[in-house]
Amino acid sequence: LVGVGGSGRQSLTRLASYIAEYKVFMIEITKTYRALEFKDDLKKLYEMSGAKNLQTVFLFNDTQIIQEGFLEDINGLLGSGEVPNLLGPDEVATFREAVRVDAKAAGIDETPAALYEFFLDRVRNNLHLVLCMSPIGEAFRTRVRMFPNLVNCCTIDWFSAWSDDALREVSMKFFTETPGLGLEEVGEAVSTVFATVHTSVAAASARMFEELKRQNYVTPTNYLELVKGYIWLLEEKRKGLGDQVSKFRNGIEKLDDSKLQVEVMSAELEIKKKEVAVAQKDCEEMLVVIVKDRKVVDEQQRSVQAESEKIG
Repeated sequence: LVGVGGSGRQSLTRLASYIAEYKVFMIEITKTYRALEFKDDLKKLYEMSGAKNLQTVFLFNDTQIIQEGFLEDINGLLGSGEVPNLLGPDEVATFREAVRVDAKAAGIDETPAALYEFFLDRVRNNLHLVLCMSPIGEAFRTRVRMFPNLVNCCTIDWFSAWSDDALREVSMKFFTETPGLGLEEVGEAVSTVFATVHTSVAAASARMFEELKRQNYVTPTNYLELVKGYIWLLEEKRKGLGDQVSKFRNGIEKLDDSKLQVEVMSAELEIKKKEVAVAQKDCEEMLVVIVKDRKVVDEQQRSVQAESEKIG
């Protein structure tokens, strides 16, 4: 499958394998993954497709080619179904024993050579290689020249650029899987804008290559990143606005609470004012009585003093 990254090569392979009920096998690249680990994975493929008689799809991506020797083994596997010097004598004997019962049932002689050939026939029938290659750069051309079985023993499917309808459908798929963003009404219009932007950039890149001989690759991965970036930015902005709205609402609620408290306190203050006014009036009346009583007391005191002086 020849196409730029993100064109759907692996997704299409997994879908087809699922429909056909085939098991998909991919190698897992690590920092220490080298030729020895690759050969161990090939042995697992032999076990699955030959010993266990499972329909198996080996999905291999050009980004997993850490060493060119990987393609040398795949070249041999494509040509004859056998990787030279892959299996040791003990492993060959193990695989022969694994297929002995089925070979006997098929009427095959139980000689070592016949059993091993029966095992290899199973591998050829059950193992399906799907190679995902990118045409960008010189690597693909160089590998095709170095390993001719990539062409001679493969059916090459070219993945062309996505159409405008496909671009819009992909973005709409992302929008429908992300509810709550308010894209129900404007999703189609936004998808059309995204498709237009992508195709216009591709056209401008082609024109730049013609005029300046500088290549700018516009891949479906760029389009997916555009859609995902838009959704992420929209979520962030909506979250930020939502936080601000929440803060605003909390502030309004606190102002309302303060207003209610002020009204209650104002009502209590009016009551206190009336009580103070009544108390002040009572105090004034009491003061008048006290002043009158004081005058009476002063007069009595003066009269008592006068009487005392007369007696004295």
